[in-house]
Amino acid sequence: MIILVAGATGGVGKRVVQNLLEQNYRVRALVRDVTRAKDILGDKVELFEADITIPETLKPIMMEGVRAVICCTGTKVQPVEGDTPTREKYYQGIKFYLPEVVDIPELVEYEGIKNLVKVVSQHIPSTTCKLIFDFTSPNADIQETWGAVDDVVMGGVSQSNIHLADNKAIFSGIVSTDNNGGFASVRTRNFMPPMDLSDYEGIELKVIGDGKRYKFITRCEGQWDGVGYCYSFDTVYNFPTTIRIPFKDFIPVFRAKTVKEADELDSSKVYSMQLMLSKFEYDGELNPKFEAGSFTLQVESIAAYGGKTKPQLVQVSSAGVTRPNRPGINLEEEPPAVRMNEQLGGILTWKLRGEEAIRASGLTYTIIRPCALTEQPGNKILYAEQGDNMRGQVSRDAIAQLCVQAMNLPAAVNKTFEVREEEQQGDTDWQELFNTLQRDT
Repeated sequence: MIILVAGATGGVGKRVVQNLLEQNYRVRALVRDVTRAKDILGDKVELFEADITIPETLKPIMMEGVRAVICCTGTKVQPVEGDTPTREKYYQGIKFYLPEVVDIPELVEYEGIKNLVKVVSQHIPSTTCKLIFDFTSPNADIQETWGAVDDVVMGGVSQSNIHLADNKAIFSGIVSTDNNGGFASVRTRNFMPPMDLSDYEGIELKVIGDGKRYKFITRCEGQWDGVGYCYSFDTVYNFPTTIRIPFKDFIPVFRAKTVKEADELDSSKVYSMQLMLSKFEYDGELNPKFEAGSFTLQVESIAAYGGKTKPQLVQVSSAGVTRPNRPGINLEEEPPAVRMNEQLGGILTWKLRGEEAIRASGLTYTIIRPCALTEQPGNKILYAEQGDNMRGQVSRDAIAQLCVQAMNLPAAVNKTFEVREEEQQGDTDWQELFNTLQRDT
């Protein structure tokens, strides 16, 4: 799973990257300057050089394998010439003094967001499907993940292997009934930690078969020879077939015998996956399509399907975007960005236009409007509301955490909200925070 972070070298963006890396995500950073970005982000991040204001730099390849996008881009604001060289007061979000914009807000906040949204919407997959193994984009370490488990462990002589060819994983070999054998299989190493697929309905296999009947097996415990959860499926000779296996239809088995007292598959902890061709079905019954000899099953992908919709794009905007020129606004009570909107090139006005482009895109999204950003530790409880009347402060660390949490919560889908810190320290209940908010209409 790859997460694309746009604006990855900014104050919030670099914290989002760090947060994702700590949670073992693969991170692709969209940056203007690769050399500078490497100094800031290190060598664990895949860097893609592009500029959202120049659409021809946003190539489809940047979306390859990407599951979600977190956008932290923004217009650069700096002290005017002759003002104090330190940026501390700007980073604390308390007082702007004499700022000036370096970029053109219309290009960054509106045109750039439209450019980014266009390429993302064309190439990002639905969040209702979680791709687990994509053999169309082969990884050379397949042999480190999958290995043969044949009937030789019980004295048989069957042989199988798995290898990559023609953008597919090829499970093939020779199955024999000699020496009371009769099965061949390939299995993954145990996933550590186990996969949590509880948000999904089942497993989807895209295969091209040879007309034989195979088994897919998964396990929800770490034991190598414990109870497996099994499903048999038929293939059509040399014809692409999509197999969907609801988790509720998996049968608990131990060495091809059903385990009546076993619980249903716990999809919140999936430890391994296995493909098998066997002479036996269950409890001594024979596989009706079994033939000894050679076999070949081509696997294009293995995924979890039927998931709850999650945000495809998380956008960091700003509180106050609707307040410039709002009737009845007392500018003296407003944050500096609202008071100085025109002086700053209409930065908030263009941020609002960028939000509107996201909402109109057809993507599932979360739009976060932080109050004044600070460099304080993100150790206070966050408070969110809607209507764009909020004032206050919030740590960049906390906003980075919020971005990553939003990406994974169905309750965050299609919601726009303002956020600030409370006075008390503690952990935010992320689910509850999003449950209090209404979806955009």
